[in-house]
Amino acid sequence: MENVLLKAENLRAYYKLEKVSVKAVDGLSFEIYEDEVVGVVGESGCGKTTLSNVIFMNMVKPLTLVGGKIFLKVNGSFEEISALSRDEVKEKFWGKEMTIIPQSAMNALMPTIKMERYVQHLAESHGLDARELIDKTLQRFKEVGLETSWLKRYPFELSGGMRQRAVIAVSTILNPSLLVADEPTSALDVVNQKVFLKVLMSLKRRGIVKSIILITHDIATVRQIADRMIIMYAGKIVELSPIDELLEKPLHPYTEGLLNSVLTPEPEVKKRGIVTIPGAPPNLIDPPSGCRFHPRCPHMMDVCKEKEPPLVEIEPGRRVACFLYAGERT
Repeated sequence: MENVLLKAENLRAYYKLEKVSVKAVDGLSFEIYEDEVVGVVGESGCGKTTLSNVIFMNMVKPLTLVGGKIFLKVNGSFEEISALSRDEVKEKFWGKEMTIIPQSAMNALMPTIKMERYVQHLAESHGLDARELIDKTLQRFKEVGLETSWLKRYPFELSGGMRQRAVIAVSTILNPSLLVADEPTSALDVVNQKVFLKVLMSLKRRGIVKSIILITHDIATVRQIADRMIIMYAGKIVELSPIDELLEKPLHPYTEGLLNSVLTPEPEVKKRGIVTIPGAPPNLIDPPSGCRFHPRCPHMMDVCKEKEPPLVEIEPGRRVACFLYAGERT
């Protein structure tokens, strides 16, 4: 556990409505290690963004943490951030120990507030010297390929890619250990996607951030920079694996379906074409019994309808939740 940065144990977070609950995150356990990039991949609505909000305890009703624990390593020891309120986590950890690039980051900035004001607000929030922090931000702007004069501009004066990099610069100015990027490339063109990924890896390579969680539905993006991948389906983790092994030999039928539905440059993939996953994701108000993927699974067995498969390690570093591998449990 020496190099674990973040640890989640049986996380459950539901959108608690008047008469029903949406089980968006339902029993997730995993670790994020220092000096790694982890991709979290799955279809829209599988709970990826909800997971990022839970990690930051950035939960606003109706989203409610109903169970589980989250631990973050701070100065060599773990702190249970799930035991704190949103305001306490925000004051103690946001920006300093962990930071997030939210969905639609280029539109997350108020158009009537200059970039410089965001840095001043950050300084005020953490009791830091504003002038010193602005000087650091000017240097960070250079590092991410932005003109220092743009710090005095309004967000609407910058292009989408520039705003994205400005958000990265400001959000990492205090050198947080953990960076969570939630669907960061979905609104960018191919050129700016490459620029963004290079900036991310540059931050990690230079030690500005220790670890990155990249949340996306785009496997082609994840495979460029990730060390490991977490596959989510209907609020559950169905597979967790080093990325090379997962791409070469996916274990869970859902993972295999995801990979088959992506067209990549490999000749055998081009020849095969795109193969879609039948059916549609389940309703998380009333998910299927047993394995939540069983209504769409080509390998469905009777036990899949009756029991929920545990997430078990079948070889070092590889975990899967599927009864196809029940006999290989270690």
